[in-house]
Parts: sequence; C-alpha cells; structure tokens
Amino acid sequence: MSTLFDRISRLFEQSHHIGIEGIRDDSAWAGGRLRDAAVLMAITDCADPGLLLTHRPQTMANHPGQVSFPGGKLEPGEDAVAAALREAEEELAIPAREVRIIGSAQHFVTGTGFNLTPVLGIIPPGLPITPDPREVDGWFEAPLRYVLDQRNHVLKMGDFGGVQRPYTEIVWEGHRIWGITAGIVANLSHRLAWEELVNG
Repeated sequence: MSTLFDRISRLFEQSHHIGIEGIRDDSAWAGGRLRDAAVLMAITDCADPGLLLTHRPQTMANHPGQVSFPGGKLEPGEDAVAAALREAEEELAIPAREVRIIGSAQHFVTGTGFNLTPVLGIIPPGLPITPDPREVDGWFEAPLRYVLDQRNHVLKMGDFGGVQRPYTEIVWEGHRIWGITAGIVANLSHRLAWEELVNG
C-alpha cells in the first residue's frame, strides 16, 4: 500500500485544474495594495490522519478567537512555502525539517487584502507542539475524514461590510471552523478524493 504522502501527492497533482472551487475570491472587495501571505495545511501521517488547526488569541486585532491555519505575511525574499514553514515554526514550534511539502494550492485574494497561498504538507504524528501565546491561544487536530466530508460543510450567510455574503462553516467537537479557513478546507475537499484517501 502506498504511503499517505504518496497518495495525497498523487491526488493533489491530478486536481490542479479544479482551481479555487470552494473558496470565494474577494479581489473585487479587497482594494488597495495586496500583501502576499501563506498558510500551512499540515496533515498528520497516521492511520486516521488529522488536520492541524489553531485558535487565534482573543486579544488580536484581526479575527480574534477564530480558527485558523498557521501562517502569515511573506518576508522579503520568501516564497509561499518558505513563509508557511517559518510561520508554523514561529507559531507552533514545528521544525521545517519535519514537514514534507506536497505542494501549493492556487492563491486567492481575501477581503482583508491578502493574496493568500495555502501550502499542503505532511507532518509526523506526536510532534511536540509549543504554541506561541502571542499568536496562538490553542491548537487541535481535526480528523481529515470529517473536515473533508462535504456533508459536514454548512453554507451560511453573514454580514460583511454591510453586504450579505455566503460562507462555509464546519463544526467539530465545539470548534467552529468558518470563513477563509473553512474555504481552504472546502477547496482541499474538492481537490482530494477524500474517501479514497482516508480509506487507503
């Protein structure tokens, strides 16, 4: 049987044509100069793979308390992969050498003015994770089979700048995944044949 890394790599490579299905591109709403950013979608390499997610501190100016992926703005000279790995190490103390990169998903523009690239990677199970309290209030690992299952994706409407717009929400054991983070998960669900993936 092929490894999880091999299976995801194959499915990810075969699905480039899907683009940003499941994510809303807010290019028309962003305005101003876009800032390049990246996030790391880290999947744990085990029999029942999980997706690593964090809670932002309530004290943060932007998106306090929300569920997110480790990530942030690109620094000079960085590409999306380098930025995602650096941010994961800064936020959760995940060494870059422990992440096997599968690839980058298509970038999209957020309403807050970021040109965001999700980076997909595999990490070993049981890594010692130490959150930086300035950027992370807590972390959890949601089962990949649950978050990729589109039956668990609920379409909702919300007020964004006075305009009613749709967004995706995924709730797992009290963790509310929504907005951009849920959109990235939904896009991954469209790209990967998750039943084949989690069942080997």
